[in-house]
Amino acid sequence: MMDKFPLPEESEKEKAVQNMFSSAARKYDLTNTLLSFGLHHYWKRITASSVSPLGSDDRVLDLCAGTADLSIILARRFPGQVVAVDLNEEMLAVGKQKVIAAGLSDRITLVRGNAELLEFADNSFNAVTVAFGIRNVTNMEKAFAEILRVLVPGGGLYCLDFSSPRMPFLRRIYDCYSFYLLPVMGERFSGKHFGIYRYLPTSIRAFPQDDEMKKILEAVGFQNVAYRSLSGGIATLYTGKK
Repeated sequence: MMDKFPLPEESEKEKAVQNMFSSAARKYDLTNTLLSFGLHHYWKRITASSVSPLGSDDRVLDLCAGTADLSIILARRFPGQVVAVDLNEEMLAVGKQKVIAAGLSDRITLVRGNAELLEFADNSFNAVTVAFGIRNVTNMEKAFAEILRVLVPGGGLYCLDFSSPRMPFLRRIYDCYSFYLLPVMGERFSGKHFGIYRYLPTSIRAFPQDDEMKKILEAVGFQNVAYRSLSGGIATLYTGKK
């Protein structure tokens, strides 16, 4: 039986998760690329390409933006403004340097904020993206309700996150990698024993997937909810409209 990293209690989840990401921030991009074999860049490009065409007056909210990978892809793809929101200051600091280096400071605004209590007016954004972040919030339904609130009517949600492969053979390989190799490699590449690489596979197992996630989004109020499996089910892109 595989060792599982115990997930933090709901009352302690926000603090515990933020501490892990703060510790990992400086080497987060490099470690993610190494551990995902570069696939996370491909998944983010797929997410950006799925966003409905936007004009120069449109706005995109990249929620749980982390180090702004997806924000930069979106700003290069669309002429409008991108607002990158994350709760973790250290991750945003890394993201700010990347935005400056990309020459996109006039197009991307980085804001520290909580996904469950967005400080934006109703009907403020034409699209909202969330890449590998909704799984880490304390109350996912509340975060989705906030996303729905700030979307304009007809605006779209594009939520990318990890999932478990559908094929049993691939799932066994994935579990072996996730629970045994990933923590060891993550700690070695990062230079410290970051709990984030033990938290990750356990949090994925506890995360609702496919039809279960579809029902959650529909219950919140999203319409035309659909999902797309990526790389054999290692990641899934969920979409919905307001």
